[in-house]
Amino acid sequence: MKKVRRQIGVGGGVISPYAKILVNKVLDSGRLSYGPFLRKFEEEFGKLCDRKFTISANSGTSALQVAIHALKELDCWKDGDEILVPAVTFVASSNTIMQNNLKPVFVDVDSKMYHIDAKKIEKKITSRTRAIMPVHLFGISCDMNPILALAKKHKLRIIEDSCEAVGVKYHGKMVGSLGDVACFSTYMAHLVTTGVGGFAATNDPALAVKIRSLVNHGRDSIYIAADDDKNVTGKAKFAMADRRFSFESVGYSYRLTEFEGALGVAAVKEFAKNLRTRQSYADYLIKKLTPFKKFLQLPSWPSHSEHAFMMFPLVLKDDKISRDSLIHYLEDHNVETRYLLPLINQPIYIKLFGNLEPKYPVAANLNKNGFYIGCHPEMKKPHLDYIAKVFENFFKQYVK
Repeated sequence: MKKVRRQIGVGGGVISPYAKILVNKVLDSGRLSYGPFLRKFEEEFGKLCDRKFTISANSGTSALQVAIHALKELDCWKDGDEILVPAVTFVASSNTIMQNNLKPVFVDVDSKMYHIDAKKIEKKITSRTRAIMPVHLFGISCDMNPILALAKKHKLRIIEDSCEAVGVKYHGKMVGSLGDVACFSTYMAHLVTTGVGGFAATNDPALAVKIRSLVNHGRDSIYIAADDDKNVTGKAKFAMADRRFSFESVGYSYRLTEFEGALGVAAVKEFAKNLRTRQSYADYLIKKLTPFKKFLQLPSWPSHSEHAFMMFPLVLKDDKISRDSLIHYLEDHNVETRYLLPLINQPIYIKLFGNLEPKYPVAANLNKNGFYIGCHPEMKKPHLDYIAKVFENFFKQYVK
């Protein structure tokens, strides 16, 4: 087998000719701050997640941090109050909780989709629990119905971390459309890519106003964009002038530019095609890797859910094979890998919380045996065949 010349990455981003046209329009306009392209991007992204209000931010992490801040301020949460979060997720999910002086309380995940296990949530709820943060990992929704029922029973907020899932459905409803607020990422290699960027999306007008204010330094939301006072006259114009440098909260400078707006408008237009490509590649990879299901747990999902395949998650099942040996073999043959979003075994989390893995056996197993590879539109069918052949050659030594 001939090794490919270039690494087959876990993700990528394609700047289409249409995206380049829109970026050049931004350059020609001379308008770089919040303007028509960002407005259109927010509107179009809102349709993808079926939300009334979508507020752009400079990252999914910033969107999460601000969404939590807004809820804390509006609901009068106290420092040290708790938010439930899965024991397997990207560190930003729980970091943003701590950045708001709140406490993340970890819940083990299920062994098939690797999401927060709804059956294990209730016993983690205390008198200080204020919200549940389900994280839709890898491109598929958490099992939201039982989570929503628990939130209603205990009067808890739902903050959906949807940074890795957009544009797919759960029981016929769009991922990220069910909680109080959902946060998305448009960072490089995500499902909708603008280089940097993110969104907070909600149907709650008061929450939307507060989030947009916080993204803009905590500014009075009467004046956010440079043309908000266009066509405003008389007393209304004076009122706007009087309040446009009024700040109501200790906010952040988490704004995007028109460049990301232009890239985003193009990315949303091309999203459906790219999603079909990811799904078809995933189907093909699953078929190619099925002969090795004795060794590997392949992606699976329930019939009521769709999968966007931001990445292609795998878990090594055979204790006689070390994940390190497999990953080293893949990387040596230019197939890039990543671990399956380990959280509780990160050095800083061990320092802050101690050795948590014995309390979270499913997460511990994924930390030891889980990884993912790429499944994105930059790839081609020959890349998929090559990946399957690399796995085949590795597992030959274990087939009797």
